[in-house]
Amino acid sequence: MSTNEKKVAIVTGASRGIGRAAAERLARDGFAVIINYASSDAAAREAVNAITATGGDVKAFKADIANETQVEALFDFTEQEFGGVDVTVNCAGIMITKPVVDFTVEEFDRMHAINVRGTFLVSREAARRMRAGGAIINISTAAERQAMPAYGPYAMSKGAVEGLNLILARELKGRDITVNTVGPGPVATELFLNGKDEALVERIASFNPFNRIGQPPEIAEVISFLAGSARWINGQTIYVNGGMN
Repeated sequence: MSTNEKKVAIVTGASRGIGRAAAERLARDGFAVIINYASSDAAAREAVNAITATGGDVKAFKADIANETQVEALFDFTEQEFGGVDVTVNCAGIMITKPVVDFTVEEFDRMHAINVRGTFLVSREAARRMRAGGAIINISTAAERQAMPAYGPYAMSKGAVEGLNLILARELKGRDITVNTVGPGPVATELFLNGKDEALVERIASFNPFNRIGQPPEIAEVISFLAGSARWINGQTIYVNGGMN
């Protein structure tokens, strides 16, 4: 299949964690992939090399998704390199966990800038430019439903993502574009594991019927489904947590 015949996916936050797993999976599915990242050039190169080594078609583009101009540049670059956009997967996000009474306004604003504003900007640009048959896939969290202490502001930010879901799906009526959200539970990523010792991770894992936390490829499996054949799933949030709630 030539590049011009391939569907094209933008994955934000794709240099590590769930984003990287999603980018690798979509490349295996035959998508040309744009790896968006915000900071680590080395991690982005590693992700690109991993996909290239398996025959995937991939480019990287550095952009802060909370910056409107940089998001527009991300889509401009994608169109210039691959001719259009068929799928966007919003994996970029940050997590700050502490009790509400200890949270600073600066921390709150920094987290919401990426998790809410960034998701909005990427979703809006995707809605403006995406080709028919496309899919917008955002990432939420199961923490909102688990009501875990110290996750309040983080759950708020991801609750806003879910609030956009069905409304945007309905606004895109007639465009043949689906909009869905994936809500992972605890997953073995840098984002989740940072600041947690082994005992705490084991305790969290014990709440799950499988007695473990998830792995990034397990979330990528659901993203792949939503980006592919799942055309009758629209405006939904799918929780992927092994039965944790």
